[in-house]
Amino acid sequence: MAVAAASRRDRNMRDKRDRIFRAAAELFAERGFAAVTTQEVSDRADVAAGTLFRYAATKSELLLMIYNEEFRAAIDEGERRAAPIAEPAAAINALVVPTIERSVRTPENSMAYQRELLFGLAAEPYRAEGVELVYRLEGLISARLQAHARERGLSVDSASVRLAGETVFGIMNLTIARLSDAPVELSDIERNLRVQIKQVVDGLLTEKE
Repeated sequence: MAVAAASRRDRNMRDKRDRIFRAAAELFAERGFAAVTTQEVSDRADVAAGTLFRYAATKSELLLMIYNEEFRAAIDEGERRAAPIAEPAAAINALVVPTIERSVRTPENSMAYQRELLFGLAAEPYRAEGVELVYRLEGLISARLQAHARERGLSVDSASVRLAGETVFGIMNLTIARLSDAPVELSDIERNLRVQIKQVVDGLLTEKE
């Protein structure tokens, strides 16, 4: 009986978390992060406000919870796209473009997510999860650069490779931050991104030859 009761509690908790997640995701997509209140999220999820705060203590945590999943999915998609590409700049571009594509759909929410990753409370578990995703993407970029350097017989120190990965991530973040400046075609954004990434890659690898 105790096992059955515990299992039922677990299912109820998962159900409530899923409803809160869906409600917040829908409202943020419909109206933007800034315009949504936690009361509106709890109303749509059909849970008490106190219940919502057991899963996410603030609206910012709700945003992190949702957009961590978006970011994770974008990184996974980038890995798939980059896998068959041999040229390093093109492969790295393929790694980051899915994140840009998702950001273009909801620029306000994406910029709010960036702010929370950069300046949110270190103790927030969802922020820590998001920062780990940043490290994962930077690591994938750095690994591509290091592998290409080895293939060409170049000796590139790990600090330079890590810095290049961080630079590419910074370029991606700045691209997202500029989405609200003026309407821009995705093709133009991707073209500018390719140019900047190629400059970073060429700068790292050419100077070692």
